Amino acid sequence: MQIQKVGVVGCGLMGHGIVQIAAQGGFQVVAVETKQEFLDSGLARIEKSLAKMAEKAVEKGKSTVEQAQASAAAALGRIEGTLDAKDLADCDLVVEAIVEDLGLKRALFAELGRICKQETILASNTSSFPIGEMAAASGRPSRFVGLHFFNPVQLMRLVEVVRTDATDDEVFATARSFGETCGKTPVACKDTPGFVVNRLLVPYMVQALEMLERGDATKEDIDAAMQLGCGHPMGPITLTDYVGLDTTLFILEGWVARFPDEPAFAIPAVLRRKVKEGKLGRKTGEGFYKWDGDKKV
Repeated sequence: MQIQKVGVVGCGLMGHGIVQIAAQGGFQVVAVETKQEFLDSGLARIEKSLAKMAEKAVEKGKSTVEQAQASAAAALGRIEGTLDAKDLADCDLVVEAIVEDLGLKRALFAELGRICKQETILASNTSSFPIGEMAAASGRPSRFVGLHFFNPVQLMRLVEVVRTDATDDEVFATARSFGETCGKTPVACKDTPGFVVNRLLVPYMVQALEMLERGDATKEDIDAAMQLGCGHPMGPITLTDYVGLDTTLFILEGWVARFPDEPAFAIPAVLRRKVKEGKLGRKTGEGFYKWDGDKKV
């Protein structure tokens, strides 16, 4: 299958990045938002990101100023912003990147199932919800996949391509090819909780928090051990702060509700306490550590 026109619903933290890489990959892109202010903000972030990338390309000698500016302008020229989901009707692929609320996602995919042409592939960028539930809501489960990009989308090379038992083989292959054209390395995964990365990463963070709660080691020593012993760029407790304690709790609560007998899915009491206190990590300036912007104090 040939993908020429891509729709992205949501132009926020993840969505604007997906819009950008699709445009850079040569696709015509329709970016959909619910309010003009959200759309304007997302498009402004894309313009700023493209300008920064152009500047770095020139600094590294990979491009002339003229070539870099022309490339950025060409990508911007492929993007169309809209507040009307009906503008997605003729897209070949539509990627959902809205808030992590399963009810809203189901409603959106039911709408997209009615709006989009029969050939359209539908995809969700969710990091935690079952792809199969959204696929069922769309009314076209054979043409549904997960396309889980990582933040920041413009820089992170990975995309998890998730299939359900109902996903058509050609649809899955096309979704993988789309990821590659956008400059990503696709990894294939079944519709399992957390897919590959979060299924391994979140329980790892949980174990670190439980070690801290038991007093097995300090947060500083736990983080240093994993950085120096395993070569990780940051330790698990710093990572939890960076991701957001509320986000981590949200993921765990969903998993525990769906799989109450799975021992890897547990919620540390210290995580609940921090969230209740409003100490959500980097985003609020304090979690397990104190933060000044993106840097630990």
